[in-house]
Formats: sequence, structure tokens, C-alpha cells
Amino acid sequence: MSGQRITDADEFHHSRKKGRFRTFLSFTFTCLILGAACGIVGLLFMRSQALPVSKMAAASELYDVHGKLIEAYGGGGKNSQTVPLQEMAPSIVEATLAIEDRSFYDHYGFDPKGIARAAIVNLQHMSKVQGAGTITQQLARNMYLTHERTWSRKLKETYYAVQMELQMSKDQILEQYLNQIYYGHSTYGIQSASQLFFGKSAHDLTLAESALLAGIPKGPRYYSPYYDLENALGRQKTVLQTMVEAGYITQQEADKAAREKLKIMPLEAKKTTVTAPYFRDYIRSQATELLGIEEKEYEDMGLRIFTTLDLNAQQIAEEVIRKQLEPYPELQTALVSIDPRNGYVKAMVGGRSYADNQYNRAFASTRQPGSSFKPIVYLTALKEKQFTPVSRFKSEPTTFTYDQGRKSYTPSNYDGKYFDWIDMRTAIAKSDNIFAVHTALEAGPDRVIDMARRMGITSPMEPLPSLALGVFPVSPYEMASAFGIFANQGVRAAPTAILRIEDRRGRVLYEASPSEETIIEPAYTYVMTQLMESVFDQGGTGSRVSSVLKRPVAGKTGTTNTDAWMVGYTPELSTAVWVGYDKDRNIGNVESHLAAPIFAEFTERTLESVPPKMFPIPEGVVNVYIDPATGKLANDSCPKSRMEAFIQGTEPKEYCSQEPVKDEPVKQVPGKTGGSWWNDLKRWWAS
Repeated sequence: MSGQRITDADEFHHSRKKGRFRTFLSFTFTCLILGAACGIVGLLFMRSQALPVSKMAAASELYDVHGKLIEAYGGGGKNSQTVPLQEMAPSIVEATLAIEDRSFYDHYGFDPKGIARAAIVNLQHMSKVQGAGTITQQLARNMYLTHERTWSRKLKETYYAVQMELQMSKDQILEQYLNQIYYGHSTYGIQSASQLFFGKSAHDLTLAESALLAGIPKGPRYYSPYYDLENALGRQKTVLQTMVEAGYITQQEADKAAREKLKIMPLEAKKTTVTAPYFRDYIRSQATELLGIEEKEYEDMGLRIFTTLDLNAQQIAEEVIRKQLEPYPELQTALVSIDPRNGYVKAMVGGRSYADNQYNRAFASTRQPGSSFKPIVYLTALKEKQFTPVSRFKSEPTTFTYDQGRKSYTPSNYDGKYFDWIDMRTAIAKSDNIFAVHTALEAGPDRVIDMARRMGITSPMEPLPSLALGVFPVSPYEMASAFGIFANQGVRAAPTAILRIEDRRGRVLYEASPSEETIIEPAYTYVMTQLMESVFDQGGTGSRVSSVLKRPVAGKTGTTNTDAWMVGYTPELSTAVWVGYDKDRNIGNVESHLAAPIFAEFTERTLESVPPKMFPIPEGVVNVYIDPATGKLANDSCPKSRMEAFIQGTEPKEYCSQEPVKDEPVKQVPGKTGGSWWNDLKRWWAS
């Protein structure tokens, strides 16, 4: 019996042991499950939390319409440019990975083995935290933390590194790292470093150049070739060897790269001249308003701003102005050029020297446009009163009464020249003031102002007879945009300077959606275009530059005592040029003719690679031969004739005489051509 009791006791104790073991296993498993659950919750929490605001000031960048860099600025004066990872040479990516973080694509933001090694070294030498850590940790430290060597900083660095890995792809992290790493000489990012050291893009780096650059961040003061070429080349060999060990290149390739003679650019002082300075200031004001940020933030946010500017057109504008105004050191100018088809601002010059004066005259609403305002008057008359190109008034000294006869206005023509009975084409070509005031009063000054408002002119105006002569100030920006409507067949494309703004991570903060509005039927703007082409014909106010223009161009000059204007356009470009003095000082006779040459040379050089285009004939236009002396249809009895465009239904119905007609005058409709077009084409070709 006692033996049986012993056996039962043993079984009892054995059973208790098994139970405790099962309990232990259950407890351990539960702990593991809870630990895993806590880990998952923690990771989800880290993923959901926004990363801190970066403490690393990054330069904002401006790009032109073709993606060319206009300027990189801000970022505490750093020289920095951003370039996508796919546009970097593979060799610079591989060299950086090999020397900085060989297991980058295999870890989750930190390397436990590396941390352990650093800890052992720290304990052995009784030093503070050692080791740069992974690429992700380096990026986290540069963006969010200080560089103090403490365990708390290291823990935060690791936390942010894991958070970055959860919220960003490996390629995004590597791209940011390569665009922000310091290469010495106030230069951040591989693109700026490539240009500084080798005068080329990061896309074009060779293996030897990549290895040298990848070695610099370890210690720019020691490994920059500008400080110590021998050290730099020694570091380059170390990088090449690590690339061999990592399997990126062969030993033969490493040896060949080490022997390659490098062409390192001389270290030059930063250039003080900048391109498009007035445009850059305009973009700054626009961007801060669009994003609702302070100017300080704008400079340090690392924005990428894609603009409509065409660097080629801008450089031509600046060169032409510099050349044309060289003999006149105190004379000022402004130029605005807009693509009428989409409203893109292609060039902007706000003055002859930004270094001397930063005031942007392109937006100055203090200058009288003079006769360059007249096309808006004539467009209103064509639309509201069915005026035609052969509507006639007598050009003679005239006193006009208005305000129910209580007031009078007596304008005069330039140099006191009058032309007797003239039609609208002659009035535009000769810039006759008497004809313009007659037209404005007939059409109604209120209607003229309404038309100007619809065309985008917001400057204050009053319904007075003098309105026809451009006495109310308008900015060059407004004039370039308004004339773009003539070029774009009656459609106003709202002026646009910023296409898109991205933050440093490539997220779109703003994207333009330019508006378009039909202001007037295309037939009216086409007729006005045909009339304004005569400004550049013999005897016209723009005839001095007709030999420069090799394509169909329409426009209007304008001159006051203090201002000279040329506003003109082709199907691709609408440009306003103003010339004058900043203070109340009259311009001389020679100075009053400088706007047209600037316009002509800028237009031709900018469109040099664009084939000349005729202005398209829209529906609702008819072209007939008329007798200039009477404004009636021409026949064989008329000594002279010319083809003229009319709004369909307003063309003359009577002939200049009752003589028999041998050949019926040609009526031109869209899609067909007449003799005068051939003559025009021959004239443009010959010029």
C-alpha cells in the first residue's frame, strides 16, 4: 500500500510540474502575443504620426517652362539643387551606398549590429555615442535633430529613422539623402556638388568622379580636393575598393577609375549677376500669397516652383534692352511678353538694372499708354457701332464738346500734321488723334472702358474724350495681356506665371488651372489685326523696324511727353515695351522711338526657330477689294485698290464708279487666299 501511495505522489508531483510548464508556456506565448501586438500597434502609431518639421533649411528652386533651373536660393545661403534619383548617375548612388550604408536596402532604418559595435567601442574608450549610423539615421539627424553626441539623441534618431522607413520608400529616402548631404564649400546635394567640382550634372558623372564625391561627406575639410587633393584621391581609392567588396564593380574597373585623371573645376567666387531678377521677385510674392506663408518660410521650405518663364526669351530680352539703351544711361524700360494661346508669361524685365533699382516697372500703373490704347477704342467701335476699316473722319484741328456741351476738348496731332479725310486703316497707321477721339465719342467712352475691363485692364479710367488718347495710366503687364486677346482670336487666357509648386518631398502644394474667356467674336479681332499690321508698313509709325521683322506682326506704337510704347504680337507672342524716365522728365525725339526696335529685335530673335505664321482667318470675315479714296468697292475705273477685311455684312455694297466691271472683286472667305496675301507674303519674305 505504501508503495502505491509513493507512486501516486510521484504522479501527483509530475502532474504539477507539467501543469506549471504548460502555464509557463501559456504565459510566455501570451507575452509574445502581447509583445507582438504592442509592436504592431506601436508601428501603426509611428506610421500614422507626422514626421517633425525639418530643422534643415533647404533652398527653394525656380524652374523655367522647359524645366531649366532659373535660380536656387534661400536655405541659409546654401548652394543646393534638387534632382530626382533616376537622374543621378548609377555610379554615384552605388558609391554612396558602398561607403555609407551597404545594407541600406535590407534594414528597417537602423542596423543592430552596427549599434552594438559602436556601443563596444564607446565602452572601451569611455566616449560618447560613436558612429554615423545608417543613411536613414543620418537623414533623420540632419533633418530633425542636432549633432550632439548623446544617447537620447541617438534614440530619437533611431525612432525617426524607423518612422521614415514606415512612411517613405527606400528610393525616396536615398533621394532625399543625396540631395541634402553636405559636400563642403556651402554646397548641399549631389547636383550642386557635381557642378561645383566637375562642372556637370549628376547624371553625367563617371565612376572615378562618383567615387571622389562619395568620399567627401565623411570629412569635407579633409577630403575636398580643393583643400587636399592627395587626401581626396586616397579616399577615392577607399570608396572604389568598398564598391568592389559590395559587388558593384570589378577590381579591373576600380583600378581603371583610380588611374583616371580628373578635371576638377577651379573654385570661383559666387556670381553676383542673376537671370530674371524682377520675375523672381514677382514669383516670390505670388508663391507666398498662394501658399499663405511668410517670406522666411518661402526661402527655407525647399520648394520647387515651376514657372512659365522661357529662359531663352528672358536672356534675349535682357540682352536687347542692354544693347538698345546703352547710349542712354538714365533711361528706364519695362518689357512683358506673354504667350497669347495660354497666358504664360515668357519674359519679364522690370528695369535696366536690378542692382541699382528693384522697382518692377512691368507692373507700374503710373505710365500713360498713349496711342497704344487706341486699338481698344477701335475694337469697341467695330463691335458696338458697326464701324469698318473704311469708316471716315476728317483729320483737322477740332474742338470736341461733351458733358451735354458744358465742356470742350481740343486735341492735336503729333507735330501738328493732319491728313484731311482718312479711313480707320490710315488713322491707325498714322496714329491720328482726331480720328481716335471721334471714334471714342461715337462708340461711347463708357463702352470703351467696359471693353478695356473685359480685356483685363483694371487701372482707373474715366469716360472722357481724352480716354481715346491713352491718358489714363496702364501697366505694361496689362497691355501685353490685353493685346494677347487680338492674337488669340478674341479669347483671353488669364496671365499665368506659376504652373506648379512642390514641397521638398515632391508633394504638389499648388497647381495652376488658368482660365479662358471669350471676350469678343474672333472676326472682330481679326479685322483689328489686319489694320494694326499697317503700323509696320511704309508710312506707319512702326515702319522704322519693318526691315527687322520677318513674319506677320501687328501692333501699335504710343508716345506721350514722358512715355514711349510699342505693344505688338504674333500668333505666338504678345509683347509690351515701355521706355521712359522714372521721374517727371520728358523724353526726346530719338528716345521716343526706342521701344519699337526693342520689340522688333526681341520678337524676331525669340521666334527665330519658329516658322512665320499667318493670322488665321475665322468665320464671319469677308475680304474685298476697295477703293481707298472712296471706301467703296473697287472696279477697273478706280486708279488704286487694296484688299480689306470686313465683318461679314458690313462690307461696302457700292462701287467707286458706274463704269462696267471686267473682273468682279474677289470676296475672300476662310480657307481661300487672295492676291493681297501673296503680296504680303512676298513683302515679309523680302524683308
